[in-house]
Formats: sequence, structure tokens, C-alpha cells
Amino acid sequence: MTNTATRWGILATGKIARDFAQNLHATPGAVIAAVGSRSRGSAEAFARDLGDEHTRAHASYDDLVADPDVDVVYVASPHSHHLEHARLAFAAGKPVLCEKPLTLTRADGEELFDSAGDLFCMEAMWMACHPLIRDLRTRLAAGEFGTPRQVHADLGFVVPSDASERMWDPALGAGALLDMGIYPLTFARLMLGPYVAAVAAGDVSEVGVDLDVAIAARHQSGAVSALTTSMTSASPRAASVATDEGLLEVPADFHHPTYAVWTPEGGEPQRIEPPSEVYGTGLGNEAAHVQDCLRDGLTESPLVPHVQTLELLGVMDDVRRQLGVSYAADR
Repeated sequence: MTNTATRWGILATGKIARDFAQNLHATPGAVIAAVGSRSRGSAEAFARDLGDEHTRAHASYDDLVADPDVDVVYVASPHSHHLEHARLAFAAGKPVLCEKPLTLTRADGEELFDSAGDLFCMEAMWMACHPLIRDLRTRLAAGEFGTPRQVHADLGFVVPSDASERMWDPALGAGALLDMGIYPLTFARLMLGPYVAAVAAGDVSEVGVDLDVAIAARHQSGAVSALTTSMTSASPRAASVATDEGLLEVPADFHHPTYAVWTPEGGEPQRIEPPSEVYGTGLGNEAAHVQDCLRDGLTESPLVPHVQTLELLGVMDDVRRQLGVSYAADR
């Protein structure tokens, strides 16, 4: 790494990669050094539209990870390819920020982390790095809002039938749970602690894609959570934490919120703003956190630790079993 900037290599050129690149422009100390695609034309268009002045375009992922001017690789390919592409970066000696979900299954997640060796690796759960979410979690853990007893969280969108294959092809890990449901699951984990049980119901398409999912869960603390996700409806996309002293509400879109509201029992609502700057839409805060971890020589993130990522992959494995949703990786 350089002393003045972190040089990012972006693996894949889809929508999330474009969103991340735009956020890097708002992130202090971040430079888009290179982008890689299976198509030279796609890489060149990405570099031209979203790169920095000297961003290089590579016509293969192998060339991207081998680029000596790349300090860290952001893996933005479909879920089903994360393990393969993260391994490619590790083999080149590069630390990795890998899009969520880290892999399709917990077993593959364990394999991915094992492959990292002494290299930094983090799942790209940007919500956990958002200044407001971090502040709420810290204050909740300190008892400022009382003892949390319930979480309600939802994230869903109407996904059109002509959306990318990533959203509809079971071979790519398509479905509401892994793409969107991971946010309500993570929010409840951040606010209530580890899971001990989860019961699920849902609607699954003829080709095995989960369209709508509802989860009732219990946590080690004794608290409970009610979580929903959808590919078929304009759902509330909001979250709340009910405590023995009041209600903490995070309005849409809770996974990158602009504010929250605390209403103590019998009291007046109090608006809570982010305590520090939000870089871009919040993806920039995730990038800045990775840069801090690399600067400090860490191999994993304290905000998105490996144990949390693997626990949530395990919960999603269990939910999919209950729904009857399976991927080739399960076999």
C-alpha cells in the first residue's frame, strides 16, 4: 500500500460495482487504480465513465488481480462466483472486500476465509459501517435506550422480470433472501446479538427462486425479531427496535438511513442524525473502514467480523432448507 492513497481494483462491472466506484470518489484516500471484466469493452467503458484519471482497464480478472498497482480487490461479481474470484485475488497476494452475501453457503464462506490466510478479507456489508447504524448499535449496547426486546425489519423491491440474471437465475444464487433479506437479518444481529433459532415461511417460484420470505427468530439474549423480504412488492423497507423504555425507528431505507427517531415511553420523539460524515450513499464509509483496517494491519474487520458473516450464512442456509430453496453449492 502507498502512504497517501489506497489503490482499489474493481472486479466486475455491474450495477453494484458502478455504485461502489461512484462512492470511492467521495471517500478520502481512495483511488480507482484498475477495473477488470471478462470483456475489454466493458472494462474500458467502466474506466472511462467511473474511473480516476489513470484507471487501467483489464480484459480479464487474472490481469486485474496481478496488477502491481492494486492494493485491494473489490469483488463485485454474482454471488455464485465470489469464492472463485476471491481465491484469485488471494493467490495474487491481494486483500479482498467481497460483496454480500460472501458466498452461497456457510461451508463455502468458511472455505473462502480459509483461503485468505493472513490476508485481510471482509464481506461488503456496508450497513454495518454506516455512521448512524454504528452509533445506534453502540448506544443500544450501552443501555441508553433501555433493554432491546424486539426488532422488526423489512427490505424489498418489485424486481421486474427483465432484471439481470443475477436476480432470477438460481445458478447465480438468485432470490430475495440472499440479495435483500440479508439486510434485515444483519440489522437484527447487530442490534440483538447472535441468533439461536429461526423459523421461515415464503413463496418460491417454479424454478426455485424465493420471492417473498418471512422469518421469526430468537436471539441469545432472549429477544426476538420479525424479518421480511420481497422481490414482488413495494415493501416498507424500514426497521425498528422495541425496548423496555421506548421505540427506536429507522425509516426507509434503513440499510443506509439518513436519520432515526427515538420515542421514549410516554415521551416526545427525538430525531437522531448521523454523528459523522456519510461518504456518498454510505458505500464510501465501508471503503474507508477497509482502508483503516489495511492501514492498521488487520486481517478481519471489527465491524463485520468473520464469525458474524458465517453465522448469518448459516441462518440463511437453514432458512433456505425450510423454504425448499437449494443451490448447486449445497451439494
